[in-house]
Amino acid sequence: MTTSGRAACVIGWPIGHSRSPLIHNYWLKTYRIAGEYRREAVQPVDFGAFVQSLAAHGYVGANVTVPHKETALALSQPDDRARAVGAANTLWFDGVLRSTNTDVEGFLDNLTACAPDWRRDVKKAVVLGSGGAARAVVYGLLKRGVAHIVVANRTPARASALRERFGAGVEPTPWDARNAVLADAAILVNTTTLGMHGQPDLDLDVGQLPRHAVVADLVYVPLLTPLIRTAKARGLATADGLGMLMHQAVGGFSLWFGKKPEVTAELRALLEADLALPPAGQSE
Repeated sequence: MTTSGRAACVIGWPIGHSRSPLIHNYWLKTYRIAGEYRREAVQPVDFGAFVQSLAAHGYVGANVTVPHKETALALSQPDDRARAVGAANTLWFDGVLRSTNTDVEGFLDNLTACAPDWRRDVKKAVVLGSGGAARAVVYGLLKRGVAHIVVANRTPARASALRERFGAGVEPTPWDARNAVLADAAILVNTTTLGMHGQPDLDLDVGQLPRHAVVADLVYVPLLTPLIRTAKARGLATADGLGMLMHQAVGGFSLWFGKKPEVTAELRALLEADLALPPAGQSE
């Protein structure tokens, strides 16, 4: 695979605050690969036409973020992972336009980096939220052998939809019961926007979790969310959203530029410095 002059992009609406260009262009520079990674602001009504003409725009592939992930799945040939999750966030050409979902490995790889022994005795996990990110998390945990996953969501029907998609190992629970299900949970994952800048805090009693629990928050603006701060104060292992953002980028870069990049402390420092600027939202 030649990497001369290759280009990829992230497509979303809006997209101006995406940190993905920082990640991919850092790796291109680090590995001395001739290429570029850009943002593309594409409205939903124009997304299909844009994706169908990715090559004409000079791209070998793309990341897809809100609100296009489900449409990207429908317009491509998804692998088993994207099909199972029901959303695609990474596109590439292999004779045809193919897609996958690297949120799964992004979540799992970050969890393992932050808490290497997390799989030792996991009988139950609690996932807050039921959107595309929650589906990727639930899929990944089930694949790693977590047999019981409680999903709490403010809209009960959406939590029930995850049980229909993934089977009896998923237990929907009312949002108001979220604290009551924490006592024997080895993993807690927040996939909602609660706790993000401009959003209400996540009202959760972390004190209900056992001492060996691992707490993950997919929000990365702010970097230290109220949930992560409270969990750290209690001495629990934590995995933040910035780590997932970096790890989910590895798969796409490998596909487009022919090199599997490393997630390093230097890259994290670069992103942390950028996040320290006046916040303007959260996006891939």
